[in-house]
Amino acid sequence: MEKVNVSIGWSGKNYCASAQGDDLNGVIASTHQTIEGVKDEFESALRFHIEGCLQDGDILPEWLVSGQYELIYVLETSALLHSLDGILTRSAIARISGINERQIGHYASGYRTPRPQQREKIINGIHAISHELASVV
Repeated sequence: MEKVNVSIGWSGKNYCASAQGDDLNGVIASTHQTIEGVKDEFESALRFHIEGCLQDGDILPEWLVSGQYELIYVLETSALLHSLDGILTRSAIARISGINERQIGHYASGYRTPRPQQREKIINGIHAISHELASVV
């Protein structure tokens, strides 16, 4: 089964999902206020795109036409941080990751994109917090 990588980011007031590539014959994008909503919208947009390509006579891989693919959603740092709003404070993420809280805010807004090492620190920090919470008896 083929995999289609879908990037989910944060764009002002909505999550945005996109995928592109030669196999897809273009770019597919969607937006929604929730992560689950943007995933549903993306799947609908992808089906619409495939139907439109076929009607136009474009050649698509058989695995795409037949639905033999898996969507792999990858959260950009901005979407990851927004998905945790109301669950974890940015202050807690800053403390555990060692990254300045203001910088965390820049990453959450999409104003700045973290280097891979910074993203890894954020993810490791979130995992550390979840491990700590899971150990509570």
